[in-house]
Amino acid sequence: MKLYYMPGACSLSPHIVLRELGLPFELERVDTKSGKTERGADFRALNPKGYVPVLQLDDGRTLTEGPAIVQYLADLAPEARLAPPNGSFERAQLQAWLNYVTSELHKSVGSLFNPSMPAEWRQATQQAIGARFDYLSSRLAGGGFLTGPRFTVADAYLFVVLSWTSHVGLDLARWPALKAFVDRVAARPAVQAALRAEGLA
Repeated sequence: MKLYYMPGACSLSPHIVLRELGLPFELERVDTKSGKTERGADFRALNPKGYVPVLQLDDGRTLTEGPAIVQYLADLAPEARLAPPNGSFERAQLQAWLNYVTSELHKSVGSLFNPSMPAEWRQATQQAIGARFDYLSSRLAGGGFLTGPRFTVADAYLFVVLSWTSHVGLDLARWPALKAFVDRVAARPAVQAALRAEGLA
């Protein structure tokens, strides 16, 4: 398998999951502005959407969208228990968290990277994010992870989105439970390995 990524982007989530699972894979960095991979391939031929992550299987098929990729990976090594079994209520709960992170956090936090965002819009977005962080803090106040005591693919995704906050003017000191969650996930050996491989640690 090959994961097409940009350092620190949402592609870091499947990168972490691949390392947590111990699956063999290659990495290929992408420059989405030029539309080229580090080996000079046309990235849009792989993903016409133009963004990472893309997981390319050994038979050439590709899968896009981080939440789909991390669930696919988790199901390749179910013994690692990074996702509950398909068809279970617990799997639906995991999917609910993945949907929450992608729709309520990823897009809103990610939008703050836009330097041309109008000040009023930025302030309103930050307020909305604050309310969502309040909710997450209540969920994570006792320690542990989104679905309970076990780390799952949803935690890898949340970790990545929360890691962006220091770059967009959001201070997690206001939410100690979220800061503790980030530190807890960052300490995992697979996470450290992924951060080093992407030049982030």
